[in-house]
Amino acid sequence: MRRPVALRLNAALATLAVAAATGVVLSMPEAASAAVTGSATGYATQNGGTTGGAGGTTVRATTGTAIHTALCNRASSSTPITIEVEGTINHGNTAKVSGDSCNTAAGVIELKQISNVTIVGVGSGAVFDQLGIHIRQSSNIIIQNVTVKNVKKSGSPTSNGGDAIGMESDVRNVWVDHTTLEASGGESEGFDGLFDMKANTQYVTLSYSTLRNSGRGGLVGSSETELSNGYITYHHNLYENIDSRVPLLRGGIAHIYNNYYVKLNESGINSRAGARAKVDNNYFKDSKDVLGTFYTDAAGYWQVSGNTFDNVTWSAPGSENNPAGPDPKSNTTVSIPYAYSLDAASCVPGIVTATAGANKGLKVSDGNCSPQTPDPTTGPTDPTPDPTDPTPDPTQPSGTNLSLDAGADGSSKASGTSYGNVRDGDLSTYWSPAGATGSVSVKWGSATSVSRINIREASGSTGAIGSWRVLNGDTGAVLKSGSGAGVIAVPPTSLKKITFEITGSTGTPKVAEFETYAG
Repeated sequence: MRRPVALRLNAALATLAVAAATGVVLSMPEAASAAVTGSATGYATQNGGTTGGAGGTTVRATTGTAIHTALCNRASSSTPITIEVEGTINHGNTAKVSGDSCNTAAGVIELKQISNVTIVGVGSGAVFDQLGIHIRQSSNIIIQNVTVKNVKKSGSPTSNGGDAIGMESDVRNVWVDHTTLEASGGESEGFDGLFDMKANTQYVTLSYSTLRNSGRGGLVGSSETELSNGYITYHHNLYENIDSRVPLLRGGIAHIYNNYYVKLNESGINSRAGARAKVDNNYFKDSKDVLGTFYTDAAGYWQVSGNTFDNVTWSAPGSENNPAGPDPKSNTTVSIPYAYSLDAASCVPGIVTATAGANKGLKVSDGNCSPQTPDPTTGPTDPTPDPTDPTPDPTQPSGTNLSLDAGADGSSKASGTSYGNVRDGDLSTYWSPAGATGSVSVKWGSATSVSRINIREASGSTGAIGSWRVLNGDTGAVLKSGSGAGVIAVPPTSLKKITFEITGSTGTPKVAEFETYAG
């Protein structure tokens, strides 16, 4: 039932009064998505997709305090909002703001324990000067058309641990697009990473961005044992004058295509600790050791095709350095679940230079090396993949993998494996039974509806799973039986626990992921 006109007018006037008091300017809800051009690409399209604040109110902010105020003025921490930012955001104008729908801090743009937010630079541009953007325990976030520069972890002032954009602690679905991230030196000058992800961050895309003048481009995973991150796409980015970490990958999967790398001074894409990177049609110029496993004996893997190496030098292999060159070859395969169009590597320098970074008109490639401005209502690219593009698996379940926020147990586990490995989103970790058969379960604190599961085997064990049964862990009822891994449809069932029981095998079963879906 709609409220009377007078009441609606009074509510609007009250909202405007709050906005005036905080320095935030509100615009009409129907304009919410107008500021953002295009739509998410890469892994940010998976796990339910990334839409940010689409469908919510649009707010204009010219200070960091105003950004925090906009977050805190929402009805809830998940109420969609688009924050249009113009001007320079710095320590002097970024204070902590309190409220039920936010958890902010001074000296950093804090996107913590929230969802459905877009931050987009408009007008004459948005510059976050010596002040980083921190995303923590949050989901469905878009950051577009902003510059973040000279964020320090030591010296003065400090912000965000020295990261320009940092994500940590159960972050899901982030699209960072047309940004400029830059420092003025390395760790000895007080700077850290430009684009870091750790502590279970997944489904992230960095696109059409410029990262420059830093010791560290960015990492995925903070240590050789912190392997819960992954499903990251990097495409059409310019990396210029970076010492290393473009990126550093620890575990998980990354898709790295159509990037332009210039002057990588020490090392480039560093795949470690079981990480798998698909590296397609990139252009590397005037650089050293642009791909491999570096500074560790914990090997990572790569699938390479179509890359150009222009004046690239390679070190000799050593105990803790395994360069992929001088003639890089694939040592793994990576399946990509989304459609994408590859520009030829020969035109990557031109197309990336024309499109990457803030204040470039949000231009993207049309897939044929020509820049274009996408229609904000249709997205940046033709949704129909070229015939040469990977075809998404039509049986792959859609929606959110419910296992990521669940618990796990089972009947037995082989040495060195863990029940929790089947719901960590990392294909490099797995569970095996103590013998040829056994069971593993995913469980929740309250009844959860499941109608489809996906059993994904670890690399090197494909085909080892023979016969199996899927059980309702609450009642013991058999929901489905069959053989082999893959997607399994079960009768829609509300339960607290679901069990995958291996009743026969042809080798050592290794279940990397036990994914569950409502639909």
